[in-house]
Amino acid sequence: MKYLLIMNVNQETMAALTDEEREAIGNGHQKFMDTIKQTGELIVTQALADPSNTVVVRAGQGAPVVTDGPFVESKEFMGGFYLVEVESKDRAVELATMIPDVRHDGFAVEVRPVMFSAGLEM
Repeated sequence: MKYLLIMNVNQETMAALTDEEREAIGNGHQKFMDTIKQTGELIVTQALADPSNTVVVRAGQGAPVVTDGPFVESKEFMGGFYLVEVESKDRAVELATMIPDVRHDGFAVEVRPVMFSAGLEM
């Protein structure tokens, strides 16, 4: 089963972290990636650029409308993701608890099953 582990970030929380805390998160991600590469569960991971570089495309009066801004009505934004292939939802949740971000208030990891995929050699 494929799951997307979506890392949600709150900018205020990120800004309040110390340099040591940010470094620990980065090191924790490296350790996590090493672990899920060894187990063969990692398909792909991507970190996303700062949301200040984002535009949103949405429907408006029958045609797409593009607006500046990173958010779709939320204080948190998608900071990146891990696409994993695991035996069960329980394992996906277990992996999500290993992502270092969840040790800080203001961060979360959403565990979402993948219904369809195309474009990656899997």
